Amino acid sequence: MRYAYAITAALLLSGTATAIALPSAGGAQTAQNEPAVMAATAPKPGAPMSFADLVAKLQPAVVNISTSQHITQQQPANPFAGTPFEGLFGQQGQGGNGGPAITREATSLGSGFIISPDGYVVTNNHVVAPGAKGATVDSITVTLVDRKEYVAKLIGRDPTSDLALLKIDAKNLPFVKFGDSDAARVGDWVVAIGNPFGLGGTVTAGIVSSLHRVTGGGAYDRFIQTDAAINQGNSGGPMFDLNGNVIGINSQILGSTGGGNIGIGFAIPATDAKPVIEKLMKGTKIARGYLGVGPQPIDDDLASSFGLVKNRGELLRSIEPGQPAEKAGLKVGDVVLRVGGKDVTPDQSLSYLVANVTPGSRVPLDIVRQGKPMTIVATIGTRPPEDQLAAKAAGEEGDDGDDSDNPTVGQAAANALGVTVQTLTPQIARTFNVDSSVQGVVVATVDPSSDAGSKGLKRGDVIVSANGVPVTTPASLGAVVAQAKAAGRTQVALYLVRGRQPALFIAVKLKK
Repeated sequence: MRYAYAITAALLLSGTATAIALPSAGGAQTAQNEPAVMAATAPKPGAPMSFADLVAKLQPAVVNISTSQHITQQQPANPFAGTPFEGLFGQQGQGGNGGPAITREATSLGSGFIISPDGYVVTNNHVVAPGAKGATVDSITVTLVDRKEYVAKLIGRDPTSDLALLKIDAKNLPFVKFGDSDAARVGDWVVAIGNPFGLGGTVTAGIVSSLHRVTGGGAYDRFIQTDAAINQGNSGGPMFDLNGNVIGINSQILGSTGGGNIGIGFAIPATDAKPVIEKLMKGTKIARGYLGVGPQPIDDDLASSFGLVKNRGELLRSIEPGQPAEKAGLKVGDVVLRVGGKDVTPDQSLSYLVANVTPGSRVPLDIVRQGKPMTIVATIGTRPPEDQLAAKAAGEEGDDGDDSDNPTVGQAAANALGVTVQTLTPQIARTFNVDSSVQGVVVATVDPSSDAGSKGLKRGDVIVSANGVPVTTPASLGAVVAQAKAAGRTQVALYLVRGRQPALFIAVKLKK
């Protein structure tokens, strides 16, 4: 059976004092008196004999990032009451949420890189974001290659693109610059530098394996794929071209069942990241375009039915009332071919193109309606947060109330995925040897005839997120499933924790 697992490359460790030994940085250069742009000269054509000179110039601008967090959770009086786990420890109370609130500490580790001599640092949002619901980040520490530590200030974050900007109080720091990732070609050499498993500065090299790779994590993902070894803790670290420019920000990997690197890693393209970082630096609000449609890719059958070319355009299977698409006159069954003159393709989805349009802009949409081409001009709206979109798809209002007992939404997820789930509690986590910092829903039963069963999901697996949206109750999982169905998707990407193994990303097909 073929498996496809994606792993978010952030290492989350629990405990009051997580100590990770870093290798000696003897011989590493400290910050110079004058700012130094860490860029190498143009390489000679062909494969380099060594990356040593390039790395020596770039590594001082790459940093390790750690956070200290506190997580507070309400402990149920009997976490097993009324669940398939009820009999594991006998009769212990009558259930409910009457248990005491518990607070624990956790530490996250990741990577980043300096982009200015006065201490601006780029990383992934998930490296510095709270690791669980109810968590607060107490401090962020940036460690340079010479082992100097600085307390960092969070300047801004953008969860949609998974980017964050930090600032440390220092001057004359070595720094690197963003390059043009659009100029990258499949087969180009790349170098990744980061902090895998908290080991400190580690350098790997590989090639660009693919461009515009969609991993299913959301409407805005479009990654550079590489075979350079990227592991947990590399998140937020830079991917360099041979000119010493940052062309990607390492973010995710695909791994084997055991979580090891198999040579498939993903980086956020620099041309997508740079505008976001510039807005965060200026304090500008990041707003993305929104139409309010449920698009569906054009497969062979649909292309034949509509007389279209496969992989060109997307079919509208739903129109959200009161949103820009309805106001512009778009209808269910329309096929959108172009947005502002840009083709809708698997590499540039409708959602991706619209998201990159400034809200309030009037944009021509080239469509086909009942076999007739036409152009409709739409005024693009502002895209709501992803969690609100998921709640809306499930018919909810997006509040933060306890919806764990909503049987309708939770059962919908169970029927579609082939699993039943229960909110993870500290006692269940201990039973299945799951780290106390993990939050999500735990798999109680699996239908062996489902895709989830064929791909190895089992009792005790913890679903942390689905399609990039955190899930902490059966109903919140159901909301994501409902959104996926509304968008015409046939599968949902589940981010799993299995005991103490590294987290896994498994794509599960939805039942019809």
